[in-house]
Amino acid sequence: MSDTHYTLPIIDPAIFTIGPISPKWYGLMYLIGFIAAYLLANHRRDQIGWSKDQVSDMLFWGFMGVILGGRLGYVFFYQFGLFLDDPLYLFRIWEGGMSFHGGLMGVIASLFYTARKTNTSFLAVGDFVAPLVPIGLGAGRVGNFINAELWGRTSDVPWAVIFPGAGPLPRHPSQLYEFALEGVVLFAILWLYSAKPRPTGAVGGLFLLGYGTFRFIIEYFREPDAHIGLYGGIISQGQILSLPMIFAGLGLIIWAYSKNNSASITSKQPNA
Repeated sequence: MSDTHYTLPIIDPAIFTIGPISPKWYGLMYLIGFIAAYLLANHRRDQIGWSKDQVSDMLFWGFMGVILGGRLGYVFFYQFGLFLDDPLYLFRIWEGGMSFHGGLMGVIASLFYTARKTNTSFLAVGDFVAPLVPIGLGAGRVGNFINAELWGRTSDVPWAVIFPGAGPLPRHPSQLYEFALEGVVLFAILWLYSAKPRPTGAVGGLFLLGYGTFRFIIEYFREPDAHIGLYGGIISQGQILSLPMIFAGLGLIIWAYSKNNSASITSKQPNA
C-alpha cells in the first residue's frame, strides 16, 4: 500500500542558515499571517473608523495574545501532567507546542483591551478582526505540513502521505485539510459575508461557528494526541474544545439577528 503513496521528504525546519541567523518555516508562516492581517485590516479600517496606528496596536496585542495564549493553552489543555511534573516546561517554547484554542482565548483578551482603549464595542472589534484570522490559520497549517507534525490518521486514499517519523503507513494530510477549510474556505466565507452591513456580533459568531465546525469535522481525520487519545474511543480533545465555539457562535448569530441590531462593523464609528 505504501509503495503507491507520496513520501514527504525530511525538510529542515530552518529555511536557511547564515551564521547565527536561522529563520524557521513556521516563523515564516506567522509572518505571512501577520502581514496579511495588516494589509486586510488597513484595507477595511474605514469600516470601524480606526487610524493606521490603532490598527497596528490592535494587531500587535492580537499577535501577543496568539503567542501567549497559544502556549498556555497547549500546556494546560494538552500537557498539564507534564507541567505538574516540570513547571518550567511552560517557558520552554523552543521545544514547540501551541494550541489554537488557547491562542483564541489570548486574542479575545487582547480584543477586550483594544475595545476599551479605542472606546469601541467589543463585538464590533471582534467582527472587524474575524475575517483577518483565517489566512494566518491556513499558513500555520502549511507550516505544520512542512514540519511533518500533527499528521492525520492512517488511510489508503490516493492522496495519503507517508510522513517521516509517523511510521511506514500512509496517512491523511490533515494539515492540508485544515489549510483548505480553516484557511481558504473560512476566509472566503467571512470576507464575503462581512462585505455588507451585518448585525453587530454576527461576523464574529460566524467565525466561531465556522472554525468550530470545520475543526470538529477534520478531527475525524487527524491523529489524536498519543498521550490523550479519544475520550470513550469516540471524541478527541480538539473536538471537545471546538464544541463551545460552535454553540457560542450559533448563539451569538441568533442573538445578533433577534436583536435586529442595526449597528455593523461596516458602519463607520468615530475615532477614539
